[in-house]
Amino acid sequence: MASFVWDYLFCLLPSLLLLLLSLGLRWPRVCCWTRLAVSAAGWRLWVLICLILELPLDRNIRTGTEDILSGSGPASDAPQLICKPSALATYLLRHCGSLARPRLAPWPRGDPHLQTLSSLLWEQHGDTLQFTRDNLLLRDGGIVALDWAVGTRLGEFGGRRRWEGRKELGSRGNALGCFTTTPPVLLLIPESWGGMTPHLKVLCHQAVRQGFYVVVFHARGTAGCPLTSARLTEFGDPADLEQVLAYVHSRHPSSVMVAVSEGSGSGILLSYLGESGSSSCLKAAAAISPVLRGQLWFETAMPPVYRWGALIHRKLQLSRYESSLRGVLDVDRALSCSSLRDFEETLSCSRPPKTSLNSGPDSPRVLAPSVAWALGERAYPAKDWDNYWERNEPLRDADEVGVPVLCICSRDDPLLPPASTLPLPLFQSNPYFLLVLTDRGGHCGFTLEGPEETEGGRTGNEEEEEGGNWSHIAVLEYFRVVADFLKGEEKDGEYIQAGPRSRTSNMAPPRRRRANVMRRQRLQPTEERSGDEEEGNFTWKRSYTR
Repeated sequence: MASFVWDYLFCLLPSLLLLLLSLGLRWPRVCCWTRLAVSAAGWRLWVLICLILELPLDRNIRTGTEDILSGSGPASDAPQLICKPSALATYLLRHCGSLARPRLAPWPRGDPHLQTLSSLLWEQHGDTLQFTRDNLLLRDGGIVALDWAVGTRLGEFGGRRRWEGRKELGSRGNALGCFTTTPPVLLLIPESWGGMTPHLKVLCHQAVRQGFYVVVFHARGTAGCPLTSARLTEFGDPADLEQVLAYVHSRHPSSVMVAVSEGSGSGILLSYLGESGSSSCLKAAAAISPVLRGQLWFETAMPPVYRWGALIHRKLQLSRYESSLRGVLDVDRALSCSSLRDFEETLSCSRPPKTSLNSGPDSPRVLAPSVAWALGERAYPAKDWDNYWERNEPLRDADEVGVPVLCICSRDDPLLPPASTLPLPLFQSNPYFLLVLTDRGGHCGFTLEGPEETEGGRTGNEEEEEGGNWSHIAVLEYFRVVADFLKGEEKDGEYIQAGPRSRTSNMAPPRRRRANVMRRQRLQPTEERSGDEEEGNFTWKRSYTR
């Protein structure tokens, strides 16, 4: 009898333990202790995983996690706006509320590596988008792909109803994205290795909901775009992008065009803005986690997980056209590279072996003399690594940029060089460049905390309550605020009287202007300066006329 009772109690033991656990979790103190214990165990497990995978642990993330585990709450994560005081900077601070203080997710969702991997690998609701593709034939016979977002497969009706109920969130009674009577065109530029990341798909989804015409630019040989010429797109070559913008403008001549780049896709965007100057087709641009110094980015060691992931992706693209490209580059050497620097140098600076110069019917066709003349030095490989970056560094013509550019960066970005290498003097001296620097966000992450992570359970912002990416909200609001600012300048007559700034007539004056503005080297965040002082020091009208 006694053994039967013990066997019966032993069978009921799991149920009794679950009952006691459920009763204990009803007490707030027990819940707090359990949550802290689980968080501490998860943090130590994550540290072990990072040590095995050779992933760096940021000191700020570790400190913030200790604050969370101790119950003191996360530290302030207000972004730092670094720019030259101007009328536009003052207007952004007054009307762009998303730049004030984002509520970025704490650890574990706020870990830089988890945010980065999530933005690169894990699909979200952006996969419900539908695209239609245009293959654009370029002057040299190459082809680039343009994916136009035409709607969503699921939940569009419900999402549209929710958005129509929030139209009055825009300032001055305008819905976000309504720049003019016709919807604006938003051009998205993916990473340099190509492909649509989940981060970019979510941005497409939000932009479509806010009334944009959304088009994604895919370079030659990426994202299923066929490679029909012997040329691969160099890191900072904006020739293809220039033709794409001309084509998009011909399809929507009355629409305002803006552009957003993701990560290393900023190379061609910033190069285009510098080469086109004030004659650019774009009215504003933004770069999320941009590569501002291309040569430094390739020469800086990247964590092995990210380096091998990017290398494998690039090598798979190259192997698809292996036989066709043997006549113009050393394919075998490129496929054996173990670093992004060596791979890029092999593709751009090396000559093919003599035995493969004439490889028969699979050899790529030679560029026509007229095409080679139009391409200039880019029709031929670079002489060496330094010469390659002389013509491809993203900020080589930064002094000629004539439209406002917003760069969003994070100090804990695991794919970019340290934040100490950012070209801060450029943002402090050039009124067209604005830098928003956050303490956390990863690479193209910037995940917002959910309702359960906020104090009181609500954030006061419906977009943040739904979760998502702060960078998307900030970029789309930035475009609306800049459009409102430029419309105000046109009404006041300043923007029209100043007129576009031609590159030929201003060859000498920019040299004098750069010598004057570069005197002030110390960092001066715009938030710490008063509006009167900013407008008295530099106005947006002078940025066009001086």
